[in-house]
Amino acid sequence: MNAPSQIPLPGPLADNPNFDRWLDFSSPGHVTVLTGRVEFGQGVLTAMAQLAADELDIDPSRITVVGGDTALTPNEGYTAGSWSMQAGGVALRQACADARLLFTAQAAAVLNCKADALAVSDGKFLRNGAATGLDYWTLAAAIDLTVTATGAGKRKPVSALKNIGTSMARLDLPGKVFGASAFIHDMTMPGMVHARVVRQPNKSARIGAIDEAAIKRAAKGRIDFVRTGDFLAILGDDETAVDLAAAASGQHVKWQHVELPVAAQQEAAWLLQRPAIDKVIGEPEPADPQGRERFEATYTRGYLAHASISPSCGLALYQDGRLTVWTHCQGVFPLRGALARTLKLDAASITVHHVQGSGCYGHNGADDAAADAAIIAMQKPGTPIRVRWGREEEFVYEPKTPSMVVKVRALVGADGKPSDWTAEIWSATHNGRPGSGNNLLGAYALPEFPPDPPPHDVPEAGGGGGTRNATPLYDIAQTRIIHHLVPETPIRVSSFRGLGAMPNVFALESAIDELAERAGRDPLAYRLSIASNPRVRGVLEKVGAMAKWQAGAPPGTGIGRGIAFAQYKNKAGYAAVVVELEVEEEIRLRHVWCAADAGLVVNPDGTLNQIEGGIIQSASWVMKEQVRFDGEAQNCGIASYDWETYPVLKFSEIPPIDIELINTKDETPLGVGELTAGPTAAAIGNALSHALGTRIRDLPLTRERIMAALLK
Repeated sequence: MNAPSQIPLPGPLADNPNFDRWLDFSSPGHVTVLTGRVEFGQGVLTAMAQLAADELDIDPSRITVVGGDTALTPNEGYTAGSWSMQAGGVALRQACADARLLFTAQAAAVLNCKADALAVSDGKFLRNGAATGLDYWTLAAAIDLTVTATGAGKRKPVSALKNIGTSMARLDLPGKVFGASAFIHDMTMPGMVHARVVRQPNKSARIGAIDEAAIKRAAKGRIDFVRTGDFLAILGDDETAVDLAAAASGQHVKWQHVELPVAAQQEAAWLLQRPAIDKVIGEPEPADPQGRERFEATYTRGYLAHASISPSCGLALYQDGRLTVWTHCQGVFPLRGALARTLKLDAASITVHHVQGSGCYGHNGADDAAADAAIIAMQKPGTPIRVRWGREEEFVYEPKTPSMVVKVRALVGADGKPSDWTAEIWSATHNGRPGSGNNLLGAYALPEFPPDPPPHDVPEAGGGGGTRNATPLYDIAQTRIIHHLVPETPIRVSSFRGLGAMPNVFALESAIDELAERAGRDPLAYRLSIASNPRVRGVLEKVGAMAKWQAGAPPGTGIGRGIAFAQYKNKAGYAAVVVELEVEEEIRLRHVWCAADAGLVVNPDGTLNQIEGGIIQSASWVMKEQVRFDGEAQNCGIASYDWETYPVLKFSEIPPIDIELINTKDETPLGVGELTAGPTAAAIGNALSHALGTRIRDLPLTRERIMAALLK
């Protein structure tokens, strides 16, 4: 079994080929499944248990799933990009299939029979349907799980799956509902102290003066200070006293070299005036339209905040030369690497454990809160340090999603169909995560910190960042992307749910609607006329049937319907969305329908939750959300710092949502976590255009923009 694999292994398994990084049979009657993916509310650990149960032929109740632990689990990078099932799940299935083959060979050797004479039932080996007295656990001592997988184990055909495809109850919910397991915010440790960091207004700011006495008086309790360079933290046993001191620090810590964002920079159009790194993907644009009509339109989206339900939290302990960190971040191994760079430690001396938080899609403040705790812990050996950010701190300092400008140009034939398509995009990087060589927030305050990497974005092989979903899947002879990567922005930006997919799909599918209107065609019929891909047609036709799509009322009646489609990253799941809304001064959603092709669906209930959640979050982005700047010293120039100044969609504003899954027994799972963000945004934009009789191309679709459009 130590011979090099002759069969290509799925990516994460090729990167982590040893069985002991995936499976542990040491507890009799139970299997511990190890995954590099982490749970942040999407149900991934439950799905992993279902995958393992089917491939190992054991009951799911025998499985415990451990996710995201640098001491135990495989290194699968980030839980992001809708890759958990499409990559991580496939890798786990193959690891389990190979392990089943390994154990079966051992059982055959013990029984002196051929391996194909044996079957497995709930972990027990049967021969001709009769018990043999052998099971995984009696054989475990003779199996060396440090050997590498070969890929020779045959994964179960869809027809043989029992647990995959069923809505198994979520493993993580009982503890969350009944309090049996703590969120990271609830963790306590003996001798733990609370800490808050006094933040730099920007990464170049330096401390000028500190009035420690005034801060201590404001605390109304005992506090201490930790300072290294311009990194200043307040510590204490009483969390309330620490909070009071941190609040007072705004008046009593003076900063130098402060630069704050101003209101003019909050709009995406500001990017058009900035230096950029340019790249063309595809053939150059034709100089001569050759009798074809030109179409051009520009669409924009401002900065967005993650707006996590609870602010970020991190714990750390430095003891006996080892640093241990507890975090709710999405990539424990990348965080370990970033901590090693920042603190000048050997990565082998750092252990990072994932503990669940309130959930977030993308790079919020979780990594930075963990780094805060680690930096302080290095100055206080033997003392557990807990850092919890405040609400305003989260809104002000977490990385935001980049603003974007997307200009669509098309050449249209006499039949009204596009034959040439250009998406020209202005965007900052969507790849500010620490695993890409970027600094953690606290690092900039240290006396020495690693240099930032050269400007870069997510490569096309990874789905792209600013370019994600910019290439249409319709039948268009020539397409290209012109990408202007803007390296400097007034605030820190990074990964957000879907990266550039939402604004790109909003632009693409809005433009398709505009072309349909120019051609005098129904939007659904027009899309079907330029779509030959059967899976594209499948979701479009299905959602049309669900919504009873037909030519609606004339434009401008105040009630509108819109449709949009995308395949996430053009390589994951497919979704088509229809939105019905009404509008006066503001939008009210009346109904949303969605047809999704996610390939092999592991847990239908979990999949539906992901799709529905994506619809709701996208609706909030489109109708309400934008980070705003004011240039004032309070909150470092960020004018949207709480739920009043950064409103999100309310429960009372969520419409009925109907979702149907198709192709659920396909051999391959397709990612769905970010599937509906783009189509929902575009469907709302298209429905609003129909309702108003005029189009708004800038997000969010606020009352102010609607009134301005009506008054034109």
